[in-house]
Amino acid sequence: MATKTDYYELLQVSRTATETELKSSFRKLAMKHHPDRNPGDKAAEARFKELNEAYQVLSDAQKRAAYDRFGHAAFENGMGGGGGPGFGNDFASSMADIFEDLFGDFSGRGRQRSDGRERGSDLRYNLEITLEEAYAGKTATLKVPTAIACEACSGTGAKPGSKAKQCPTCGGYGRVRASQGFFSIERTCPNCQGRGEVIEDPCRSCNGAGRVTRERTLSVNIPAGVEDGTRIRLANEGEAGLRGGPNGDLYIFLSLKPHPFLQRDGADLFCRAPVSMVKAALGGEVPVPVLDGEECTVKIPEGAQTGKQIRIRGRGMPILRSRDKGDLYVQLVVETPQKLNARQRELLREFEQESSKDTQPESASFFAKVREFFGGAAQ
Repeated sequence: MATKTDYYELLQVSRTATETELKSSFRKLAMKHHPDRNPGDKAAEARFKELNEAYQVLSDAQKRAAYDRFGHAAFENGMGGGGGPGFGNDFASSMADIFEDLFGDFSGRGRQRSDGRERGSDLRYNLEITLEEAYAGKTATLKVPTAIACEACSGTGAKPGSKAKQCPTCGGYGRVRASQGFFSIERTCPNCQGRGEVIEDPCRSCNGAGRVTRERTLSVNIPAGVEDGTRIRLANEGEAGLRGGPNGDLYIFLSLKPHPFLQRDGADLFCRAPVSMVKAALGGEVPVPVLDGEECTVKIPEGAQTGKQIRIRGRGMPILRSRDKGDLYVQLVVETPQKLNARQRELLREFEQESSKDTQPESASFFAKVREFFGGAAQ
């Protein structure tokens, strides 16, 4: 009697292999040695049967434990309690997956809804709004070209006055059985593509598809405080499904136009405000742009420097699902006078003569340190 090959060697795995590793190796080897891929090759057929036997033993925890202890003898003379190898649920499931990989689906479409009524595609619409619109919120009117259910046939695809008939190939089941060697595989019906029905007299308006392309007008509510990149979903407002299938969804992606004065960071707004040298020195007020329509001024303290930031609470963007608002930050930029006339130059020279380290402490400190630096370097 010929000696049987070790099951682990057959499946090319170690004795500590996991269930996932066993299944993966078995699928690969079974696809390689399947009789339909090796017609007339008796050796491949024999190896395929050996692989089946090895996998059904090692995929069963109890049988694997018996095999690890007693080897092939575990299944001789009724040992192992199982009466010899059989075909369990895991084995059948694995073989179904293998045949799906080997031969694919008859229709070339893969698995789909059991009733064959395909869901419509989701649609995307890009909408650009201003920062003012994002602040206040708005109701936008959109014109979306999309597929809708055919009015002539009410989405059935059949000519008005007629209706779809039961598919003669699958008897309305939507799937058919096919034999592959000693296995029976159930697949999508190639005649009706899984719908269970066929249309003998299609609608002339939609050519049997059950939908036509039209431009629809929709209204969408944009809440106050939305951010750039916000996505709004309108359920069932996408493309109509085929022959009465459910509609897809419409996704609206928002983008904000650049603002001439304001920049946004979350709920806060930022603005750069130029101020004259005199106003920065003496103090005063300057107007700043806000989005609520009311006038707003910011007070400039005496001796303000470029880069100073002034915070105005509650004048930023609304916060979604909240009554709160962010803040407005005004950054000052002190402007140096340009194109001076003779009198202005004279006044500035007089001012410089009257200046001291008290009026320009940063300059005085900086140049003192520079002189100290060069003095130390010279020594």
